[in-house]
Amino acid sequence: MKLVLTCEHAFNRIPKEYNDLFLNAEDTLNSHRGYDPGALDLFKELKVLADFKEFQQTGRLLVEVNRSKGHPNLFSEFTGKISLQEKTEILENYYFPYRNSIEKAISAFIREGEKVLHFSVHTFTPELNGIIRNTEIGLLYDPARPREKEFSKKFKQNLKNQNPELKIRFNYPYLGRADGFTTYLRKKFPDNYIGIELEVNQKFVHNNKMDSVFKKQLFTALKASY
Repeated sequence: MKLVLTCEHAFNRIPKEYNDLFLNAEDTLNSHRGYDPGALDLFKELKVLADFKEFQQTGRLLVEVNRSKGHPNLFSEFTGKISLQEKTEILENYYFPYRNSIEKAISAFIREGEKVLHFSVHTFTPELNGIIRNTEIGLLYDPARPREKEFSKKFKQNLKNQNPELKIRFNYPYLGRADGFTTYLRKKFPDNYIGIELEVNQKFVHNNKMDSVFKKQLFTALKASY
């Protein structure tokens, strides 16, 4: 099985030509809305396992590469009111290149007769709108796809073997079948594709770095799970 490792929300960077759209937006850009703190650090820990790896280098508030084209949250409040031409340019320069490179890699592996595990690395804020997120690890998958369910159960057990007290939940704090890049790719590759989103509680993150012991536990669990 080939491992495709991605990180959609690695940075909060905004290209300089769009800086005027983000005046006085520093707090939002530096919040969980702007990027996933610690996600890139974890991605770097796991990347040695990957047969293909890619991370998005611009912020999700410019355009959200983890949403389908046409989704109401594809563009943020900062870019939602720009012209259609400007939106098209953003899609052509920052949205499609990222998604197409990953789709092309998966397609090539499958054409070669390989199965693909797509492991998408994310983190989440411990509290949202006053509600405590009651987990430390979330594994998002499509329950209708047996291979995704099987992988998630195996990964959970391999992580629990190292850290029995760890709270791990399936399809929480988000649903694996909700709109996302993995959801899109499941439709493109109905066979031989396993799409998993890993969600890690940001309580393990300090100064955009994930706890070193915890990173190694995640590395060991992933290595043993496919």
